[in-house]
Amino acid sequence: MKRIPSRGNFDLSGKTALITGGARGIGLEIALTLQDAGATIILTDADRLRADEVADQFPIKPQVHQLNVADSRAVTELTAKIGICPDVLVNNAGVSRAAPTRRTTDEDWRTVMSVNLDGVFYCSRAFGCLMAERGSGAIVNISSMCSEIVTRQESAVTAYNASKAGVNMVTKTLACEWARSGVRVNAVAPGFVQTEMTDKYPEEVLKAWSEQTPMHRLGQPHEIASAVHFLASDAASYVTGTVLIVDGGYTCW
Repeated sequence: MKRIPSRGNFDLSGKTALITGGARGIGLEIALTLQDAGATIILTDADRLRADEVADQFPIKPQVHQLNVADSRAVTELTAKIGICPDVLVNNAGVSRAAPTRRTTDEDWRTVMSVNLDGVFYCSRAFGCLMAERGSGAIVNISSMCSEIVTRQESAVTAYNASKAGVNMVTKTLACEWARSGVRVNAVAPGFVQTEMTDKYPEEVLKAWSEQTPMHRLGQPHEIASAVHFLASDAASYVTGTVLIVDGGYTCW
């Protein structure tokens, strides 16, 4: 797909954007989209090898750092390592453990919470506080439509849904806390999106997801990235504390 550089209030030229979980799927598309809009990219991922490989896909090679967002100390160390406070932080890193509650182990629950929720808090605390001191910044958290509804599917995802509901409240709380400091905090809540992860599901599952969505198709990573781009840019200068649902209408049923 050919990308068209953004102009006007959507222009991110001169700004730096840090994306967590940026080595694949939605995170990678967000990083590419924000670079096309003019931003200097800092790409982080738990998988350093994969991050190094995908960095070659960028017109301008980004900084690459290995980061486990669930490790508070590692997040703090990264702030010192990169030496600057990014203008945009996208908390995209996330995991899921799909299983009925009776089969959800303590380890499964803790893993999902530590990455999806703790990681958003740790990164927001580390970089958001620096943004607040500076007096400007935009944080975009990747939530999910599952933060507000339970989808029709075969396996329960209690831990995932609970973690994303927590992301929404962290988003709203930080937005209020930092509103007068020039820092905006918002979230994008995707519906079913076609990625490497969803491609592993059986065809009948993908068909069911499409049929359950009013637009009768899965979303594409670039459609989520476009929403992130909006919230990260000056075009959203009066938007904070918002959870923008991008789900093809699924939550309208």
